[in-house]
Amino acid sequence: MPRKKRRTFTKHQKQEAVEICLRSTKPIAQVARDLDLPENSLRVWVKQAKIDEAGPREDGPLTTEEQEELRRLRRENRELKMERDFLKKAAAFFAKDSS
Repeated sequence: MPRKKRRTFTKHQKQEAVEICLRSTKPIAQVARDLDLPENSLRVWVKQAKIDEAGPREDGPLTTEEQEELRRLRRENRELKMERDFLKKAAAFFAKDSS
């Protein structure tokens, strides 16, 4: 049985849905049904929007900007470790070769 293709949403679509949810007096579940969105996804988007609105905090959850920066730094860290490991192997190879 083929798997159902996962739907993707643009940043704009997410923002619109969150705004509707925050302005409405309806529960998130009802707004999600009205917009034909997964309820849990809408809950996550609303929660993240509230975190972003509150701004960065020392002990709180990460804002979207902080999450993006963390992803970028982790990727950069991974690349630097690979470069370091390569240089270590190259140095060992050339040290062995010169002996």
